[in-house]
Amino acid sequence: YVVERRWYEQWKEFVETGDQNSSSFPGQIDNTELFEDLDSYHLKERLVENEDFMLVPAEAWHKLLAWYGMLEGQPPLERKVVDLPSTLKVEVYPVEIFLCLHSNMENVITAQFSRTDSIHSIQRAMCEAFSVPPGSECRLWMKSSDSTCERLRNVHVSVLDACLSSAMTVIMETRNADGTWPSSRPQIMRNSVEEQDSYRGQPGVCGLTNLGNTCFMNSALQYFLQSSYLEELNFTNPLGMKGEIAEAYADVIKQMWSGRHYSVVPRVFKTKVGHFASQFLGYQQHDSQELLSFLADGLHEDLNRVKNKEYIELRDAEGRPDQEVAEEAWRNHRRRNDSVIVDTFHGLFKSTLVCPECHKVSVTFDPFCYLSVPLPVSKERVMEVFFVSLDPYAKPAQHRVVVPKTGKVSDLCTALSEMTSMVVADVFNHRFYKIYNTDESLSCILDRDDIFVYELSELEEHQEEQVLLALYLRERSHYRDYGSGSSSYGTSLFGHPLLLSVPRGCCSREELYTLFLQRLARYTNGISDEEEQDDGEKAGPSQTRTSEPSSGDAPANSQSDDTTTTEPRPLVNHTQPPPAQGDSETNGPPNQNEPGCSSETNTPPHTEGEKPCEEESKTSDSSSEPPAQQPSNEQPGKRKACCKRRKSLFTIQAVNSNGTTERGMGEGGSAVSFSSQPYVAIDWDPEMKKRFYNENEAEKYVKHGSMEVPQQQTTVQLQECIELFTTMETLEEENPWYCPVCKKHQLATKKLDLWFLPEVLIIHLKRFSYTKFTREKLDSIVDFPLRELDFSGCLLRKSQSNGEPPSRYDLIAVSNHYGGLRDGHYTSYARNKDNGQWYYFDDSKVTYAREDQIVTNAAYVLFYQRQDKIRKPTLPAPNTSPASSSQPANDITSCKDDDITPCKEDDAELGAAAASSSYVTMETD
Repeated sequence: YVVERRWYEQWKEFVETGDQNSSSFPGQIDNTELFEDLDSYHLKERLVENEDFMLVPAEAWHKLLAWYGMLEGQPPLERKVVDLPSTLKVEVYPVEIFLCLHSNMENVITAQFSRTDSIHSIQRAMCEAFSVPPGSECRLWMKSSDSTCERLRNVHVSVLDACLSSAMTVIMETRNADGTWPSSRPQIMRNSVEEQDSYRGQPGVCGLTNLGNTCFMNSALQYFLQSSYLEELNFTNPLGMKGEIAEAYADVIKQMWSGRHYSVVPRVFKTKVGHFASQFLGYQQHDSQELLSFLADGLHEDLNRVKNKEYIELRDAEGRPDQEVAEEAWRNHRRRNDSVIVDTFHGLFKSTLVCPECHKVSVTFDPFCYLSVPLPVSKERVMEVFFVSLDPYAKPAQHRVVVPKTGKVSDLCTALSEMTSMVVADVFNHRFYKIYNTDESLSCILDRDDIFVYELSELEEHQEEQVLLALYLRERSHYRDYGSGSSSYGTSLFGHPLLLSVPRGCCSREELYTLFLQRLARYTNGISDEEEQDDGEKAGPSQTRTSEPSSGDAPANSQSDDTTTTEPRPLVNHTQPPPAQGDSETNGPPNQNEPGCSSETNTPPHTEGEKPCEEESKTSDSSSEPPAQQPSNEQPGKRKACCKRRKSLFTIQAVNSNGTTERGMGEGGSAVSFSSQPYVAIDWDPEMKKRFYNENEAEKYVKHGSMEVPQQQTTVQLQECIELFTTMETLEEENPWYCPVCKKHQLATKKLDLWFLPEVLIIHLKRFSYTKFTREKLDSIVDFPLRELDFSGCLLRKSQSNGEPPSRYDLIAVSNHYGGLRDGHYTSYARNKDNGQWYYFDDSKVTYAREDQIVTNAAYVLFYQRQDKIRKPTLPAPNTSPASSSQPANDITSCKDDDITPCKEDDAELGAAAASSSYVTMETD
């Protein structure tokens, strides 16, 4: 079963504290954040296990359900564990396909199937759904989003093996009474191949249809050298894929280079990759470099000319000359690995390890297929946060601050101000996702988090201990929420939560009411008086107020000494008369229609509304008892009269950290318990909220001057990255080296040097940085040359003769990644080997590209070819005007629905195809 991670983490925290009244009580199981919408309860795309959701076994789920219940109306997210070719996997996203009959294409239903279900089970489901008479002879077709169609001949194969994926349609037709089929091929199934029969284009200038998040694959596949290697297929290699990857890949390459397709659908290839590498199963976002690595390795093993690998014992250099050790290492590598991939992509580097204790030097030479080069990492990071001032009339201010990357939360506070104390919190969905301690690492905070920094009042010497109070705003619904097991009305959170420090002894509901009213002064009209409707209707006098109080507001400041010391700035009750706050500070329990009119003994009674604020203050101060206890038996008649006249704006309720479940009161008249971080909700009746809460004003914020300073885009040279790759480093604790002399693991120093480079050099820019503490994507521009990348200065093997290959390279392709850590889109640039023209490949869309467009901060994998191996173009470059750089080079446009561009009308080669289909719309990420 799938459970939302935040709920699960809160449940864990709750059971670990062992306190039944703890604010970490998780309440009902709530998977709201996992759903696209709350009508269809369709799961959001690209959810990540352990980041967005947790998986719990059925037995655990049933216990959780029995203990906590589930939010009303939400379906349990039950998922199957399926046995796939290389792994057992929980199928979080089943395959969702459309079903229809050929005789009635309008009537389409949606159904979910497991990848291990057979095609026969789909046929059974369709017969049942469409009431097909028993004994009818049927056949099925699968249609993908681009109208390509294939017969599902073998009904005993699985959904996975049949290459069926989400968003595809399965069409069923039944045999006619006269023995014929309704059509030899259903009319809807005109194949894109047929439409392309007359198309003739530049070989290699061909898109790849996105099958749903497969742009990572398209990007890596778009440019790979064409080789005639099928006669070298190795069907017996236990490390290979029985030739299946090579054959599937060859099919894609042959179609792309036939010059007869605008774009091809690499579905079989995608399925084969998923078969042999379960990490690429499904249609979630993956990494193009990972695919490239898997593909190069898979193709190598499928095409390995060595049928029986011999065991070879590797020797250390032991003082021998580098030349001798390197030749031996390369010879040994070729005795086990001999393929077109090794011929083209493999190079050799020297690895030198030095033991810090005995200074033993170990030298080995290791082959590589690509270079993963680090980017220079800044020691600082820029964070954007909202600062919430103690001044209730000041709008939150958005700041941009520079902090140490390995710093603590206290560094963030210091960067904002060294003069005041603050608390930092992650706000999500009107609640606190996390309240940080000052000594927590800043690496816990991601760039996408909404971080609020709250200024706290300073503790003065004579003042009692203060507690941090988390405040939520909730709106009551008009109906009782019987499903929650609580007697309260249903509530929903709104607005921005607040954090404030309060003297521990001043947490009665009366005192908190006054304090909250002051904190919300900017967007709350603080009087609720049935006799003063005109004033009350002005929902937001705070809009015209500044932070200076008017002369008539002074007494409101002195209602309680505690309040005054808690909030050192002038905190005023808008332009209303002073008694308003004192009169309206009492609240009943949340299930009362008239919150200020309770006669129940457990409700804190009203203070006397007619008593001046100064007197109230004295009463509170003259006793050590909390103010809530003071006026319990005073002048009930007067209190009743006041009660009839006034209503509270909101009621106060202790809640759990989600703000969803009510908790018990504290001791000694306190509205909250201090056994764990206290959370309080102020519950508004919808009518009161409408009249007295100015939602417009509450959402406003200002931009600090730091937001106006343009951020500098850092640029680094590719040469710097290569130098970093060859810089000496000390091994990390998770990856020590076993010293043969000391006979133990050591944190040795390690240095890599390039010995010789391959014909085609793949350079992977390590933009994604994952450490134990941080995860980030580096967006620096890496400036790489398109021509004359010279390695002569960093190659250890110097030329021995004139026969030595040169060390200069030209760029032939780039794989790009746009977006962040969890999602994004892959595209590529590639230079056509026949005409020398650069093209931009974006799934099925291919456009001309200029050389000045290629170097961007999205560049992720670079492909260089050694100059002596680059073919001279055999065809003239196409005539590309500036306007044509965005013109599809494969004469077909892949667009979103709101941006459909017609194909070129003036291209003679396209005549027939344009006549049959002037637009083609494809899926995009």
